[in-house]
Amino acid sequence: MPKDTGKKVIARNRKARHDYHIEDTWEAGLVLTGTEVKSLREGRASLTDGFALIFQNEAWLENVYIPEYLQGTWTNHSARRRRKLLLHREEILKISQKVKESGRTLVPLELYFDGSRVKVEIALAKGKREWDKRQALREAQDKREAERAMKSKQFM
Repeated sequence: MPKDTGKKVIARNRKARHDYHIEDTWEAGLVLTGTEVKSLREGRASLTDGFALIFQNEAWLENVYIPEYLQGTWTNHSARRRRKLLLHREEILKISQKVKESGRTLVPLELYFDGSRVKVEIALAKGKREWDKRQALREAQDKREAERAMKSKQFM
């Protein structure tokens, strides 16, 4: 039987791109239990409150919601447990140096299957202020209006 290839997205953190300026991204593996993988195969997860941190030269993913597996027994996992991220040591050192700069944090952007493995895309991000968010929304709205005007002008 052929291996499952390709990228199957489980969850996206759409709010992260609204709340943060994304500076750099990395792909990391996750250390999961069997019931977590089964729950993810059902497409159930939430990244909205999640964040990553570097603790004792290891990367950890915190507060990501993977619900309990419905057919699980006493081996079920807790829904918001701390999960270890699999990154190279050089990447962890580079990330920890960048996070130490003021106002920077690590946020998960996407959780997906890459073949049979679960991966998470984490981003180095700096928080936006309220006026940044309003300005970004205004720019997107202006762009949509300009595209509509161009499109309607083409058909005349």
